[in-house]
Amino acid sequence: MATHQRIDVSRLGDVSIVKFLDKKILDEAGIQELGLELFSLVEHDNRKAILLNFADVEFLSSAALGKLITLDRKVKAAKGRMKMCHIRPEILEVFQITKLNKVFDIRSDEAEAVAAFS
Repeated sequence: MATHQRIDVSRLGDVSIVKFLDKKILDEAGIQELGLELFSLVEHDNRKAILLNFADVEFLSSAALGKLITLDRKVKAAKGRMKMCHIRPEILEVFQITKLNKVFDIRSDEAEAVAAFS
């Protein structure tokens, strides 16, 4: 299994739960690395059910949003599903302004999100 610098991945049944290690996802190099780690879950590990848990994330740049959109496309192309949970109100506001809350399946907490995969 790959070692990750930006994310922590655990499994609950078929669901891969991804927690972000960075509180602020801002710098370009970090975002590139984050993207590669997220994409490898789909492309190399063949994960079909991915839950992104944003509990520790305080800030997300627009470049990071781009990586999430790309990840969502990759997951869907692999016939998988992606959900998100524990998004802070200030980050959720950005999702709402950009209408990404209509694109992503956003749940309030991890238990609800995991249950939504069944």
